[in-house]
Amino acid sequence: MANRTVKFYKHYFLESFGDQTPQVRKKITQVLVWISHIDRLPVSIFKAIKTVKGLYEIRIESAGNIFRVVCCFDDGELIILFNGFQKKTQKTPSNEIEKATRLMNEYFKEKNHGEK
Repeated sequence: MANRTVKFYKHYFLESFGDQTPQVRKKITQVLVWISHIDRLPVSIFKAIKTVKGLYEIRIESAGNIFRVVCCFDDGELIILFNGFQKKTQKTPSNEIEKATRLMNEYFKEKNHGEK
């Protein structure tokens, strides 16, 4: 059974999390706990973003709404959560992918330069 640490990078995810209803926050929390303990994650919950190497999305559905949390792995075990958003179309919006890519690059640059 996996034992991943869930780490939030700066304030990005927590701001979007705080904007959600209590029901949605509860569902997101349940999925994050589940992800931290399950070895093989189903594609219905956790999926690679094909256009950016190393970027993934956590897929959450609550009360008919679909939410995405963009993340990456660090040192093979650590999930870094960047931004969360409500998905309104089939395709993940390119501006969200661009934002997550920028934040992922920023995270690793800071880590490699000892700024964290």
